[in-house]
Amino acid sequence: MPNPATPNTERSDIMHLRDSPDLVQPLGHYSHVAIHGGLVYVSGQLPVDQHGTALSDQAFDVQARQVLHNLDQCLITAGTDRSRLVMVTVYVTDIDQWPAFDAIYADWIGRHRPARAVAGASRLHYGAAVEVQAIAALS
Repeated sequence: MPNPATPNTERSDIMHLRDSPDLVQPLGHYSHVAIHGGLVYVSGQLPVDQHGTALSDQAFDVQARQVLHNLDQCLITAGTDRSRLVMVTVYVTDIDQWPAFDAIYADWIGRHRPARAVAGASRLHYGAAVEVQAIAALS
């Protein structure tokens, strides 16, 4: 008989949907994270602070750091962390910002090197310059 689900040992046959208490609640029809099959799927995170203020008028580096902070909060909510990331997808509205994002990301994630894609996008919600979605393993 499987053990009851706990934050770090979710049953892999049941889907769990969660929202981070440290982020603004989703304004659309989605959850911050979906947990299933031992994996955590993190919805696209935009540069929006915990009060719901979009930081689209801020410099790219400020936006990128906020997005990665939001990603951390989602991973914590799911009971895992950035060292368990498997795949990260990054959308930028200016592909010339790729080197800046890569440097911020490398500093944030350290020696861990999950699979990653960086794609140019013509527009992102709230006029943001960057959005990140991810898949992580449970701890």
